[in-house]
Amino acid sequence: MALDIQLERQQAHTLLDQLPPAKLGAVRSLLEVMVDDDDDEELTEEDRRALRASEEYFRNGGQGIPFAKVIAELGFTMEQIRAGSKGD
Repeated sequence: MALDIQLERQQAHTLLDQLPPAKLGAVRSLLEVMVDDDDDEELTEEDRRALRASEEYFRNGGQGIPFAKVIAELGFTMEQIRAGSKGD
C-alpha cells in the first residue's frame, strides 16, 4: 500500500489538535529530535555517564516503561496508534 503523504499529514494534524497544551510541548520536542539530521553530534561526558547508568540499571533488573503506558500518558489509545500505522 503506497504512503499517502497528504493523508498522513492530515491525520497527524488532527491528532495534534486534540492534544491538551501540557502534552503538546512533549510532542513538539519529539518532532524536533526526529527532524534533526545532525547525526554526527559527539556524545558529551554527561551523555556517556547517563548511558552507563542506564545500562547498569537494566543489568540489575530494572524495568522499562510499557509502551502502552507512554501512549496513554500522551493522551492516545493503542487503537489510535495501530490505526495510524496501517499505511506503513
